[in-house]
Amino acid sequence: MAINWYPGHMHKANKEMTKILPEVDLVIELLDCRLPYSSQNPTIARLCRDKPCIKILSKSDLADPAITKQWQDYFERSDSVKTLLTTLEQTDKAHKLLQLVHKLALKKSRSRSHTLAMITGIPNVGKSTLINTVAGRKAAKTGNEPAITKGLQRIRIADDLVFLDTPGILWPKIHNENSGYRLAVSGAIKDTATEVEDLAFYLSDFLLRHYPQRLVDRYELDARPNSEMEFLEQLGTKRGSLRRGGGVDLEKVSTIVVNEFRAGMLGRITLETTEMIEAEEKVLSIPQP
Repeated sequence: MAINWYPGHMHKANKEMTKILPEVDLVIELLDCRLPYSSQNPTIARLCRDKPCIKILSKSDLADPAITKQWQDYFERSDSVKTLLTTLEQTDKAHKLLQLVHKLALKKSRSRSHTLAMITGIPNVGKSTLINTVAGRKAAKTGNEPAITKGLQRIRIADDLVFLDTPGILWPKIHNENSGYRLAVSGAIKDTATEVEDLAFYLSDFLLRHYPQRLVDRYELDARPNSEMEFLEQLGTKRGSLRRGGGVDLEKVSTIVVNEFRAGMLGRITLETTEMIEAEEKVLSIPQP
């Protein structure tokens, strides 16, 4: 099942961002550290190709640290790109971010006295939380649901620095089906646009292949399950998620798995590696008969 979610305000925001981009001195893009590639908006990458960029890997406390280091090295192959790790609760990176902003925005417009930095990223990745942390006040709306911010907003951080807060946007078509699932599993795509059972099967399959012991330990399983369905059935029995007359309540147990992953209760997990993405993109580049 292909997963896409592109409501009207995202289309409008893309147009507004394109229009204002010539005024922007640098771009600060927030990525979900658990899916650094899939949470990187190709539209933003295309629009901001000639701008210095800071890629902030948000929710880094939920991601596999060894794989995170691989992604930092991958992104920083370009001299114009710097990375910074943050968490949604972390406040001590504000000074580091401001240092990077001033370092990369040396060629700001001579027609004004301040640097304009665009803050962008997918929904529910923590843009507004970051802005409030750096600003030291509640300057941007925050919430647990994606698409809280609906329009562009200028926020003065200092006399010489203005942040341009943008809505969390996706793109019209997610060409990599796996990326669609990763985005949905992470919470970037509104839950009403997906079926939780589909997400749980995708996530369970990935975890059984890459982090099987995490499932065994978290859910106190007797042994590693051989399939997604076997895992969900075992979990349903353990948690009492059963329907009348027997049988697992698949919707209920699927919700448990997805929510506990999002909350970091399964441990520090990353859903994609650089090698995995290169292999997937290679397959997608092969012309279909």
